[in-house]
Amino acid sequence: MNLIKEPLMSSVRIASAFAPACVGNVGVGFDILGHTLAGAGDRAQVARIDEPVVRIAAIEGVVRELPLEAERNTAGAALIALRNALRLEHGFELILHKGIALGSGMAGSAASCVAALVAANALLDEPLPREALYGFAMDGEAVASGGRHGDNVGPQLLGGLVLATATRLVRIPVPAAWHCALVHPHYVLETRRARAALAGHYALGEFVAQSANLAQVIAGCWRGDASLVREGLKDVLVEPRRAPLVPNFARVQQAALDHGALGASISGAGPSVFGWFEDARAAHAAAAAMRAAFAEAGLASDVLVGPVDGPCAERVE
Repeated sequence: MNLIKEPLMSSVRIASAFAPACVGNVGVGFDILGHTLAGAGDRAQVARIDEPVVRIAAIEGVVRELPLEAERNTAGAALIALRNALRLEHGFELILHKGIALGSGMAGSAASCVAALVAANALLDEPLPREALYGFAMDGEAVASGGRHGDNVGPQLLGGLVLATATRLVRIPVPAAWHCALVHPHYVLETRRARAALAGHYALGEFVAQSANLAQVIAGCWRGDASLVREGLKDVLVEPRRAPLVPNFARVQQAALDHGALGASISGAGPSVFGWFEDARAAHAAAAAMRAAFAEAGLASDVLVGPVDGPCAERVE
């Protein structure tokens, strides 16, 4: 795995970073698999201040009604965790520019805390490697989701498709031609509500089938074998329990499959739906059909199409 190292920036007092949207779970990898997708994201501007606190000065963009109290905000909580762990004497002041809608299934809460961490890291006297920011990012994500999981923050830190365990990040190679089409309906589905739908009993056979599917997807990506991914990208564990929360989901999913998708499922907690395709042309054609299926339910939607091997969070001017 290529380590992403930050340059020494001890003289810098303000830094900004951008974190892209993410497809969490990728259907078969609940809480442990995700990949980034270019075209949308959150930006954080962080200032290093002498006061030993974390302060959120403003939240701008497509979402503004988020807590300004640092401990109740994903980005603020991530920076608090960073300060506490490193025992920093200085603090941070943060301005968030939200580019991802609330409750969209596009990892907006994760993007905020990752962007804030990448910007704040650049302000440290000795910046940390990206992997070292992982735990702090999960601390921040827990504020929104109620649990520490890395399927969104891990890919945003490293880029591309990432296997995110409790302690490690593994970047999984994906053929450059493979594209993802994500369609985001204008409908809010809160992460906590989507997670509540998963309560209940599961059969052992479901776990066996899901494990086999996850293994086929990972092996298929590593080998560049689309047939393995096509066989494995079928969520038998989570999707059946969340599908009723996504308007017209079956029709949207079928639209993707009718256009040659390797698989299609719910992105993160939903309501966005994604599909994987062997090339960009198929992804764009499917996106239009998926959007039309949401329109049948009276929902306008936005579309993102880009390589599965998407970008990582980066500093910006």
